[in-house]
Amino acid sequence: MAANSFGSRATLGMGGRTFEIFRLDALERRGLGIARLPYSLKILLENLLRREDGRTVRAVEIEKLARWDPKQAPADEIAFMPARVLMQDFTGVPAVVDLAAMRDAMAVMGGDPKTVNPLLPAELVIDHSVIVDEFGTPTAFQANADMEFQRNRERYALLRWAQRTFQGFRVVPPDTGIVHQVNLEYLARVVFTSEGGMPQAYPDTLVGTDSHTTMINGLGVLGWGVGGIEAEAAMLGQPVSMLIPQVVGFRLTGRLPEGATATDLVLTVTEMLRKKGVVGKFVEFYGPGVASLPLADRATIGNMAPEYGATVGIFPVDQETLRYLAFTGRPKELVALVEAYMKEQGLFHTPGAPEPEFSDTLALDLATVEPSLAGPRRPQDRVPLREVKKTFLDALPTLVKPTSPVAPPATPNARRWEEEGGNVAVATEAPAARPSHVNLTLDGAQHKLRHGSVVIAAITSCTNTSNPSVMVAAALVAKRAVERGLRSQPWVKTSLAPGSKVVTD
Repeated sequence: MAANSFGSRATLGMGGRTFEIFRLDALERRGLGIARLPYSLKILLENLLRREDGRTVRAVEIEKLARWDPKQAPADEIAFMPARVLMQDFTGVPAVVDLAAMRDAMAVMGGDPKTVNPLLPAELVIDHSVIVDEFGTPTAFQANADMEFQRNRERYALLRWAQRTFQGFRVVPPDTGIVHQVNLEYLARVVFTSEGGMPQAYPDTLVGTDSHTTMINGLGVLGWGVGGIEAEAAMLGQPVSMLIPQVVGFRLTGRLPEGATATDLVLTVTEMLRKKGVVGKFVEFYGPGVASLPLADRATIGNMAPEYGATVGIFPVDQETLRYLAFTGRPKELVALVEAYMKEQGLFHTPGAPEPEFSDTLALDLATVEPSLAGPRRPQDRVPLREVKKTFLDALPTLVKPTSPVAPPATPNARRWEEEGGNVAVATEAPAARPSHVNLTLDGAQHKLRHGSVVIAAITSCTNTSNPSVMVAAALVAKRAVERGLRSQPWVKTSLAPGSKVVTD
C-alpha cells in the first residue's frame, strides 16, 4: 500500500464501480505547481505517487519530479514501474525460456514451480517469423504462412505452452498483425485497472522489447523500447531506473495540405528533431494542430522516435483518442473510464488549454509539409518529391564500392581485401573487376540487372501498412500505374505485410 505522504489517495466512481486513484492535484494543493508540467511527466508523477513505499519510491523523489526544472540537465533518478510488458517473438522467446528455467530451479529446490509467474502482465505478439519465399501469385500468402509454421513449429509450441502455463502471460498468434499495430488496436487500455480489494485505475504504461514500441505514444500511452534483460526484470517486478528527462515541446498548427500524408509529416518532423538534438529526451506534441491529426498519423510520428533519437514522442489524450478507442471496438465502459479518469486528473487535452512548460520548443505549420520520400540511405532522411530523381542519380555512384584495376603492393602471391565482416583477409589473387551488369534468366527469358535496378518492392512497416490515408495513396498510385501500362518486372520481389487484419478484411 502506498505511503500517501501527499494525501493523494482518493476514489473515482464510474459506471456503478468505485476505483482508487491517486490525485495529481493533491500536489497542486501542497503548493508544488504541477499544473505547468508536460503531460508525459504527469504520467510519471502519478506512477510515483501510486507506488510510494518509502524505499523504492520516496517522498523526496516525488517532490523532485513535481518541482521539475525544465532547463536543468537530467540528474535526479526515479524508479518507473510500467503497467505491462510488450514483447515480440524474436526477443520474447529468450524471456520465456528464462521463466521456464526458473520454474525448473524452483522444483529442484523443492518449491512449487507454479509460483514462478510474471508479476506484471506480459503480452507477446508473434510477428517476426515471416519470410517471403513466394510472391506475385494468388497462393503466395498461404504458401508463406505454411512455411512459417513448419520452420517455427518448436518455437510456437513453446509459446503456446507458456500461455497455458504462466499466469498473466498472453500470446497473440501469428498472421494477426505487426506487434505495434496490434498493441494500438487491441492491447492498449490507456487507463489500466487492477483487481483485488478496491480496484485501482491508473494510466496505461509499458516497456517493450522493440525500439518502435513508441508507436503507442500516439494513443497517449507512455512507453518505450528496452533491452530483453530490462524487460524480464520488469516482468519480475523490478522498476526501470531512469533520470528525470528533459521534455522538448513540438507545437503544431494548421492542417496538412491536400496530397501530403503522414509519411511526409513524419519525415519533416524527424528532420527538424534530428537538427535540434533530442537524444535521451522526451518529445511532446501540443498546439492547435494536434486536433487535426487522426490517431493513425500520431502513431506514425510516435513510431519514428528512435529515428529522431528521442526516448518517446507522445501526444496527450484528447477527443480523437476516445474516438479511436470506440472505433477499434473497445468496450464502452473502458472508453467512458478513460474520459472520466483523464479529465479528473487534468490529463485530458482540450483546445485552448494553457500550454505546459518545456525544456525547449519547436514549431511546425502543418500546411507547409510537402510530399517527400525517405532515403537514399536511412529511413530518417527526407527528400522532397521534386528532387527524388536528381538525388537518386547523385547518390547511386556513392553507394557502389569503387574497384581498383591494380592490386596494392603485397607479399608475393598474396593480396589483402575486405571480407563481408570487414576483417582483413589474405587472398592469392586479385578480385575480378566488378561487372556493370549481370545476366538473369527467368522463365526462359533473358534479363540484365544493373546498378540501381529495383529488386525488392515491399510495403511492410507497422505504420505504413495500417495508416488508411497512406494505404489508399499507395493503391491510387498503383491504379494509375496500371492504367498507364506500367507493370512490375519479373525479377522484382513484391510483398505486402499488413500491420493489421483490418487492412485485408
